[in-house]
Amino acid sequence: MLASPDSMSAAVLAAFGEPLEIVRFPRPVPGPGQLLVRLLACGVCHSDVHIWRGSGIPQHPASPFVMGHEGIGVIAALGEGVTGWAVGDLAGIPWIHDTCCRCDECLDGHESFCQHHRAHGLNVPGAFAEYVIADARFAVSLPPTIDALTTAPVMCAGVTAYGAIRKAELEAGDSCIIFGCGGLGLYAVQLASRLNIRVLAVDRDPAKLQIARTYGATETEIADDGLPSRLAAGDTRYHACINFAPTTATWDSMIAGIRPRGRIVAAAMVFEPVPLIQEWLTATGVVITGTSVGTRQQMRELIAIHQEHPLEVEIEVISLEQVSDALLALERGTSRGRFVIEF
Repeated sequence: MLASPDSMSAAVLAAFGEPLEIVRFPRPVPGPGQLLVRLLACGVCHSDVHIWRGSGIPQHPASPFVMGHEGIGVIAALGEGVTGWAVGDLAGIPWIHDTCCRCDECLDGHESFCQHHRAHGLNVPGAFAEYVIADARFAVSLPPTIDALTTAPVMCAGVTAYGAIRKAELEAGDSCIIFGCGGLGLYAVQLASRLNIRVLAVDRDPAKLQIARTYGATETEIADDGLPSRLAAGDTRYHACINFAPTTATWDSMIAGIRPRGRIVAAAMVFEPVPLIQEWLTATGVVITGTSVGTRQQMRELIAIHQEHPLEVEIEVISLEQVSDALLALERGTSRGRFVIEF
């Protein structure tokens, strides 16, 4: 039997940690202020691994539970009242589906910290599907010439890296350590180097450090047990330490490498505690903070940067049916770059 033209395929999370189920169900209809987007590509993010395993799941997750928040597609239909968009426009589907637009964080321009925001692939159905609903206010306007496959990871990994660089308040001539040279870390290396920031890239994998050098890192270090001692014994202290590695193992090295009044920025999702001596804070004035994806303004800035000089990333193109294998590879740390679903 032929599939209905009004239906779509999607990868659905039916049980945490189990392979996603490829199912068909009716294509959604955009409501007021919404867009219906036909997906061309969707990246697979490390945050998807946490969601797949059931970490940080809200009381009312998406239904159907379709994951994915690095989507790019073509607008297929407009909901009532939508302005500024047209059928056929290219749109990005980022992490943020919508926010409350009323809290201090939203009103102060820090909407990614809105405690009431809803996320694609978590609170509302996401982009591991042939079609997805997006809020017209938060969808990302993209130039028609942009490449969907290489731009899909920019919707989360790229803007998270950009948001972290901005959160670190780095300026030309400053120095920073970037911990973790996966997709996010390598984006951050490129962005920092373009801002004339001296970058020390740290990772366990020598091959990733070699890539970091080609992307603009001026120094590299292997993330081994001796790294904190080497950083503490060195003459250089860094203006910022940004952690993209989902582990507490980087903490001692960040403490050893940061300069007085420097900024430690947590970008990875790390659920375990780390030791902190408050007297050290009073003696150094170090600022410890976190970053969460990025705002719509930061996304616009990043897309302009990417359009002028595309950010490099190794892409492994997969089908929708292969997304469970991609999640497992990300969890095991065996991925070579960014997995991107091609529809």
